Amino acid sequence: MNDRTDLVMNHHKNRKRNKKSKCSRRRVILVLLATFILIAVIAIIVAVLLIKLNQTTSKNRISEAILRWNTTGITIAGISNELGNDSTHLNTPWDVTLDYQNSLYIADRNNHRIQKYLAGSLNGTTVAGQENGTSGSTLSYLQNPSRILIDVNGNMYITDTGNHRILSWSSGSSSGVMIAGTGVGGSSNNQLRTPYGIARDINSDKLYIADYSNSRIMLYLNGASSGTVIAGGNGPGTNATQLKNPVGLYFDSLSNSLVIANHAACNILRWVIGETSWTLLAGSINGTVGNTSTLMNLPVDITFDPMGNMYVADRNNHRIQLFMVGQSDGITIAGVTGISGDNATLLNRPWSIKLDSQLNLYVADSNNHRIQKFLRY
Repeated sequence: MNDRTDLVMNHHKNRKRNKKSKCSRRRVILVLLATFILIAVIAIIVAVLLIKLNQTTSKNRISEAILRWNTTGITIAGISNELGNDSTHLNTPWDVTLDYQNSLYIADRNNHRIQKYLAGSLNGTTVAGQENGTSGSTLSYLQNPSRILIDVNGNMYITDTGNHRILSWSSGSSSGVMIAGTGVGGSSNNQLRTPYGIARDINSDKLYIADYSNSRIMLYLNGASSGTVIAGGNGPGTNATQLKNPVGLYFDSLSNSLVIANHAACNILRWVIGETSWTLLAGSINGTVGNTSTLMNLPVDITFDPMGNMYVADRNNHRIQLFMVGQSDGITIAGVTGISGDNATLLNRPWSIKLDSQLNLYVADSNNHRIQKFLRY
């Protein structure tokens, strides 16, 4: 009897021991599994961070490699330091732009005409205004044109500065159509006074105009005979609700904002459409003139590359400045700070800048009566 009881008790003890042993093995397996999962997660996180770091480093290296230009310019239109009104000469060009075929359109200011140069040609053709350089106020004439926009069909929008108006000029036409201003300078909402920069929102067909002498930016809807003040209009000044003789204008569709070369305040501003004040991008917030990397002297034009870097025609410093994204220190990429001249490395009052699809730089070198191209390498 006792032997039987002992056997039964031993059997139960062995079962408990086996259960404990199985539980211990399960715990070990679970701990090992959890450790393995944790290690795997950490390894994945580290790998992702390393990939992002490598991508960032690679992008930075690519940017550094792309954003270099030969500092010796090539004259691609006009004759250096020679003014004239034949097909090979320009007289104080104030704007240059390109179409999809890389043909140049030039606002030949003191010849009161728009010249078109086919890619590689040194002879221009008059596509708006009078070929002989005569100024006038009728719709077949221009007076000191300063800016041009080209659409995909070769139709032009021209700032006819001396006539205080914006013209739409169809490709092949001998005259334009007045789409903003009255032809007489004024400060009413249907008038302009010495307009310069123009920018177009192609999605909504809105036209923005830098109304220089009224220190404001005007918005014209398609077909409207009167505009709306969209920025400035509070008298010339340097506070955050004012502009001071704006010249260059760039529409940034991604942020629905205008970037403004605020000429007489020597700074570059961003004004979000619908807001009542600007934010500073470059230059002095107080309008200080200077020639350091953070200051400017009467800037007149801006453009951007696909990476969001900003380029500024710093007119009276005779240079083109590059501002990398988020930076307020400029890098001189064309011209020599504070030195004007007519050799291939110097500029004399650059008025306009453009980039082509290869990021080659084009400059309207106004007082040298030429268009300079600086090759990216």
